[in-house]
Amino acid sequence: RAIYIQGEDILQSDPNTHHVAAGLKAMECVIVQDLFLNETANYAHIFLPGSTFLEKDGTFTNAERRIQPVRKVMEPANGYADWEVTQLLANALDLGWTYTHPSQILDEIARLTPSFAGVSWPRLEREGSLQWPVKDETHEGSPIMHVDGFVRGKGKFVVTDYVPTDEKTGPRFPLLLTTGRILSQYNVGAQTRRTGNTAWHPEDLLEIHPTDAENRGLKDGDWVKLSSRTGETTLRATITERVAPGVVYTTFHHPATQANVVTTEYSDWATNCPEYKVTAVQITPSNGPTDWQEDYNSWSERSRRIVANLTAEAAE
Repeated sequence: RAIYIQGEDILQSDPNTHHVAAGLKAMECVIVQDLFLNETANYAHIFLPGSTFLEKDGTFTNAERRIQPVRKVMEPANGYADWEVTQLLANALDLGWTYTHPSQILDEIARLTPSFAGVSWPRLEREGSLQWPVKDETHEGSPIMHVDGFVRGKGKFVVTDYVPTDEKTGPRFPLLLTTGRILSQYNVGAQTRRTGNTAWHPEDLLEIHPTDAENRGLKDGDWVKLSSRTGETTLRATITERVAPGVVYTTFHHPATQANVVTTEYSDWATNCPEYKVTAVQITPSNGPTDWQEDYNSWSERSRRIVANLTAEAAE
């Protein structure tokens, strides 16, 4: 049983961290390919270095459906662009891939994907960008979708019943936790925590309403334990009326907190998106890190011993 994870930190970003960690530990082979040694890399048997957008040719397709070329300005510091690393791995499995440039990969996408049929590397170089669907080589693309009507004809509206979450508050976990992001950090912070942005957001904080804080004897800046039925973590509290009574909020950018250790496996019935916004929790005063945090920090230090050795060698 093996898993190949490219450009994703599932340990820190997915819900129910205990479950994710157990799954990674059970794998016979975990391969992580990324720019940095992220938290998932602590469980990797093999780490493959990634390349930045400045080190590779290719395309980005954004939410506007705009396909844009990306041109490298320097050779990859690790010697290979991401697609080359993936091809080397594929050929180690006897798949016989023979790409020599990302343009060939784009050609294959165009052959197999009708909405990209008219997209090619020379055309992107010439025109700058295209918005799919691009039906053929003469089609100018589709800046606006559904100009004259929907593909299916008339639009279809579907009435659905409200399906409440299975996550409920109660005497043991009377508060609702919602998690989110902050402007100065991006997702789990694997990149932005390595920049000066930490001056604005050096740690995850738990926002709690003054009424809920007073009921628990908490002051601004106190260390608190955040507990749910899946796990617990500690972080500092900030008392604010930005959140409503009965609701607490925190971010998930810092591995020292591992906020997703308390989120659950529940997901939306229609999209299967995890319910990061609805977790029943309790808040209590704390004097230090949880057992999970101490165990994980120890595991992380052992896993990253190669980095410590390389740093020491570089210093010499």
